[in-house]
Order: sequence, then C-alpha cells, then structure tokens
Amino acid sequence: MRWQVNSKRTLYRDQWVHLQTADVELPDGRHLDHRLIETGPGAGAVVVKDEKVLLLWRHRFITDTWGWEIPIGGIEEGESPEAAARRELEEETGWRSVGTMHYLCYIQPSPGLMTAEHHIFKTELVQHIGAPIDGFESERIEWIPLADIGSLIDKGDISAATTMSALLRCLI
Repeated sequence: MRWQVNSKRTLYRDQWVHLQTADVELPDGRHLDHRLIETGPGAGAVVVKDEKVLLLWRHRFITDTWGWEIPIGGIEEGESPEAAARRELEEETGWRSVGTMHYLCYIQPSPGLMTAEHHIFKTELVQHIGAPIDGFESERIEWIPLADIGSLIDKGDISAATTMSALLRCLI
C-alpha cells in the first residue's frame, strides 16, 4: 500500500513554507497530482503546576477562530528542540522553565498534507520573569485547571491539533 512519488515540482517557496505538487503513483497504478507543504520543525511546552496548565488564548486569522493553545514555534537553525521549547515558552508567556524539560511527545499535525513535525516537552518548575516578549501572540495567558480540558475540547475552545494531542497525552 506504499504510494510512490515519481516527481515533485515547486509551486512556491519562501522562508516559511515550500509548496509542491507531486506525481504520486498509487499501488494500483493510478496517478495523483497531489499537493504537499514542507515546513520546518517546531517545538512547544506544556507547563503543569498545581493541577493547572499554562495556555494562551489566541486568534488564528487563517481560520478566524479563537482557542486555547500551548506555547509553540519554530526551531531555529542549530537549536535543539528542547532549547526551542524553552525559548518559545519565555517569548510567548513570560514564564521560564527552571527545571527539567521532559520529552512528552512527537506530533505530525497533518501528515496527509504537510511535513510539519512538533516536539513537545513538559515542565513543572517555572518562574515568572515578566511580560511576554511576543505579546502579539495572544490576547491573554492563563492557568487553566487540567480538569477543565475535556469540557474545553467539547466546547471547541481547544481545537489546535498539537495542543489537543499534547494535553490529552498529559492526561493519560
């Protein structure tokens, strides 16, 4: 059942995304003109303290939706996933991990369309260092009870794939 990629052609490329079309041959010999998006890897952090998780309430203009998300962003050239998760946590929330960052999970949020891969870490020891550097990332930052995660998913207030996967992983 392996699909064979016969060729790829770039449709668009910039520093953030590489959009391609691929000639894909299915096991039965049929061909698809399939689109694929290549992006760089990302890293994020789940911060749990006193049975609460640190989340950002943010607007995503692409889908014109609001929701709770964990801090996450791109891994810079030469940066380890853990270092990126620490940096993104500070930049987006104003909280610094002062303890061990435990590797929580690896997520491919949409493998049928894109190469995106997210490395998620969990930390419990944090220190507030001030306002977020990237204050434009969210409308507010709050400590949300872990017990509320299920109802927030049910209401659609948590719908981002990586955030949902990471939080559910914390709960099991």
